[in-house]
Amino acid sequence: MSYHFKNYPIDIILFILLGILILPVTLLNIEEIFRIIIGLPCILFIPGYMLIFIFFPIKTDHNGITTLERVGLSFGFSIATVSLLGLLLNFTPWGIQLISVLFSLFFVIESLGIIALYRWKATLPEKRFIISINLSQFKSSSTIEKILTIFILLSMIAALSSIVYIIVQPKMGETFTDFYLLTSDGNVANYPQDVAYKQNISLNLGLINHEYKMMNYTIEVWLIDESTSVNQTAQENITHYNHAWFMDEIIVPLNHTEITNKNVTQKWEYNYTFSINKIGHFKLTFLLFTTPSEVYNPEQDYKDSIQRKINNAYRELHIWLYVG
Repeated sequence: MSYHFKNYPIDIILFILLGILILPVTLLNIEEIFRIIIGLPCILFIPGYMLIFIFFPIKTDHNGITTLERVGLSFGFSIATVSLLGLLLNFTPWGIQLISVLFSLFFVIESLGIIALYRWKATLPEKRFIISINLSQFKSSSTIEKILTIFILLSMIAALSSIVYIIVQPKMGETFTDFYLLTSDGNVANYPQDVAYKQNISLNLGLINHEYKMMNYTIEVWLIDESTSVNQTAQENITHYNHAWFMDEIIVPLNHTEITNKNVTQKWEYNYTFSINKIGHFKLTFLLFTTPSEVYNPEQDYKDSIQRKINNAYRELHIWLYVG
């Protein structure tokens, strides 16, 4: 069973149309799957196919190349052509940007397509390479030829599948969480320092999730009385925790937000209002955890375990307060 397209260069016409479609599909931000279906051939196959057709417009039996050789060379020449195009754009005023790459690729495909049409027209009909599907020829091939043909086809399918997977999969960059503390009016300076006993104080806590997954955060608020001394031998400061009281716990479930998203919609901000019922110089500490918190007694002094808590925290913020 065989199928032939002798009267028209179906392959060249189809690829020219795909080259035209790449402009509206990309510029109009059409659904991603359609951009992939049209864009991948325009980058990985069509430019090389046009070039190979220009060089070899004749069939195998007229000193041409085989279909498999044509397909394999098309992939290689396409990658080389697009790479060279990017290199040339890098030295132009437009640089390597979406618009410049898009229109350059469109110009290359359409220009090569017109030349390929001319070469098809100028070649004798009996010598032209035409798209044909000949299943009987495959059946009559030797076992080794069948194995090689199947191997090459499977390799191409695997390569294309890998490329599609890489494009479709979200790009995993560095995972981190933005944890910030602002004043009540949204500034990063002029935090409260001298406050009265049991005076209401307001601060803004904020979180932005860049962990590429849903996170259940726990924020623990601690009031710590600490002092430092100098180790003369090691020439370093040593922190002494005199007291550590648990004040509050805030649980925050938060979805991932893309780093490139300028309008961050998944950030969490909370106006935290509190008062301190002790007098002295304290470090108000906010510890961020990605695991559930323990149960604490606000009346108990956790000075012996606060260092472990701080070390185990995912993020830590603090301000110094004098309460009088």
